[in-house]
Amino acid sequence: MAIKRRTFLKGSIAAGAFYASGFPHVWIKDHSQAYAADGEIKVGVLFSLTGTTGIIEESLNKATLLAIEEINDAGGINGMKIVPIVEDPASDPATFAEKARKLVLGDRCVSVFGSYTSASRKAVLPVFEKRKNLYWYPTLYEGRECSKNVIYTGAVPNQQQDEFVPWLFEKFGKRWYLIGSNYIYPKEENNYCKKLLAGLGGEVVNEEYVPLGHSEFSSVINKFRNEKPDVIFSTVVGDSVVALHRQYRAAGLDPETMPMASLTTSENEVAAMGGDAAAGHFTSAPYFMVWESPENEAFVRAYRDRWGKDKVTHFVSEPSYFQVYMFKQAVEKLAPSDITPDNIREAVKGVELTAPQGPVRLDPATLHTYLWPKIGVCKSDGQFEILQQSSEWLEPVPYKAYPNQVCTENGLSEV
Repeated sequence: MAIKRRTFLKGSIAAGAFYASGFPHVWIKDHSQAYAADGEIKVGVLFSLTGTTGIIEESLNKATLLAIEEINDAGGINGMKIVPIVEDPASDPATFAEKARKLVLGDRCVSVFGSYTSASRKAVLPVFEKRKNLYWYPTLYEGRECSKNVIYTGAVPNQQQDEFVPWLFEKFGKRWYLIGSNYIYPKEENNYCKKLLAGLGGEVVNEEYVPLGHSEFSSVINKFRNEKPDVIFSTVVGDSVVALHRQYRAAGLDPETMPMASLTTSENEVAAMGGDAAAGHFTSAPYFMVWESPENEAFVRAYRDRWGKDKVTHFVSEPSYFQVYMFKQAVEKLAPSDITPDNIREAVKGVELTAPQGPVRLDPATLHTYLWPKIGVCKSDGQFEILQQSSEWLEPVPYKAYPNQVCTENGLSEV
């Protein structure tokens, strides 16, 4: 179906005005100019290359740039090249917001691909909602969001926990210790975990949060030793994942009897800590590097050819990669003069493609993605053995923990 062109900020700012967004040095020549000009489509790439989450976000940057390069090498989008404008927000939410304003207002990007933490996504969200731009967010996250200015390609709680928690409960037992980094994502994931555990008759023996970048886990390790939980459920992120696993191993704790089960430990963190530190622990994710499919073999090969034979792919770099191809499919439907954030959002609804993890689809109502949950155990070589995969792709339900709320095409609805 053809998508009608929409007027963008028509007559809203006179030529020669300054931006009122913290960037008075940026001069507006013509605010009504098309987003696609001179055979180019500008997009922002907003992942931390430094700071505490740089350990993971630099790989999201690489996966995004790989997809852009592949598309450009194949002729672009209807002959137009994607031009990435890369910014480093340095793992700081305030800097994320500043860089987002620069990309949207100063650089006139039609979309921005970015963020790992929910803290950084929440920081940029007002920019994209106020300016009616599009943010493409590839990270597993806590749900409970229904923005029409974000395309969500990572897993929400039901896609990581609905099969994982019962599997762990049956295999290891009912006494769980919840440990996470201190921000919204771990707290909301643990909220959903506790609901699932309650339904199974489980028990939370402790729930604890540590600051982002935390690296001293001796007191936490002592609590593990004293409490003797059956499962340690981890939503620790970034550099802290490496420190936690190394100190767990140094303390002589045994994953056979007290495994860490994570939603956030990927091949990337395992490469940083060493396979021995992660061996025997579990992760739930829609993608693992060892997944066997022609699409994944091509993705892994291309990623390593571009960025180094020692590099790994993981469950956030994979959606960082395939969401650029979703963007491509949406933009291909539009005439150059119709390439606007609003039109791209409408065009991407319901888009399907075969990603490295399997076929994926963007849900038109929620702008979240149908994904393939998997459970893996880490091996000493740094890779995972996939123990279980869902029999079909799983619908994203971003408000699964809040059954009286539903994300719809018209926004959040109270039931």
